[in-house]
Amino acid sequence: MESDFVKLTRRLQKGGFQLVYLEHRGDVRAVAGFRLSENLGNGRFMYVDDLVTNPDERSKGYGQRLFEWLIDHAELNECNALSLDSGVQRFDVHRFYLRNKMHISSHHFWLQLRR
Repeated sequence: MESDFVKLTRRLQKGGFQLVYLEHRGDVRAVAGFRLSENLGNGRFMYVDDLVTNPDERSKGYGQRLFEWLIDHAELNECNALSLDSGVQRFDVHRFYLRNKMHISSHHFWLQLRR
């Protein structure tokens, strides 16, 4: 499984994907995958694909610190915004995003093409 993760991450990096993590005492506590992008509607922005905190380490500030790093990195790279999608059932994480001044700006539609 680890080799599949590494292979996938390397493939994603070819499209601009970056992976960053927060470590404490030698253990990874939170991970974020993101890409810097640009489009006609938003200009330059950061899209966060993944923002995950180890379940045993939640509510200890690791996710907050990593989120703040993402904002700083986006600003350093002259992004106009930080964007992400979150499953509709993830109420706890939605409270986290709303506390961090994010707002719900759209609906995300999905059409499954292959199974």
